[in-house]
Amino acid sequence: MLDSRQGWLAHPHSLPRSLRSWLSDHGSLTQRLKSRCASFRVAPLAVGMARAHADEYALLGMTPGHRAYVREVMLLCNGVPVVFAHSVLPPAGLRGGWSGITRLGSRSLGEALFSDHRIERQPLAYRRVRRDHPLYRATARQQAVSTASLWARRSVFCLDSHPLLVTEVFLPAIYAL
Repeated sequence: MLDSRQGWLAHPHSLPRSLRSWLSDHGSLTQRLKSRCASFRVAPLAVGMARAHADEYALLGMTPGHRAYVREVMLLCNGVPVVFAHSVLPPAGLRGGWSGITRLGSRSLGEALFSDHRIERQPLAYRRVRRDHPLYRATARQQAVSTASLWARRSVFCLDSHPLLVTEVFLPAIYAL
């Protein structure tokens, strides 16, 4: 369920035209990026138990403040960062079908998500993240950002009733692809 009070939108109609196809594509972002660049790479940034962002707990059925397995990576095309990805898995999911997420390293989560027919994807949600949002700050810690805001999308993937939230923040370099 989407909470518009948190700023996440259920429909892509208000998205910028230049990013609409990237944000609203329901296929594998990894595959789309690979098709647009000669060299694709996943650079792990932070992996392990951490607190989720305030607007993520309800989507995952978690109590605010509790820790989850968080994975943050940068997706690079031809050596240039184009997407910051942030994934959150409640601890119970680590014992189930998602247990392999802890061993991904520099492999793409997207490839795993779209190759397993048991995984169900819930609808995408969209939002402009500004400088005061934790996703913007996490992105800016890794990559110099000169814009006042960035566009992001997120959705929950379910495997054996365990939710995994995947959020992707699109960097300005995506426009060149």
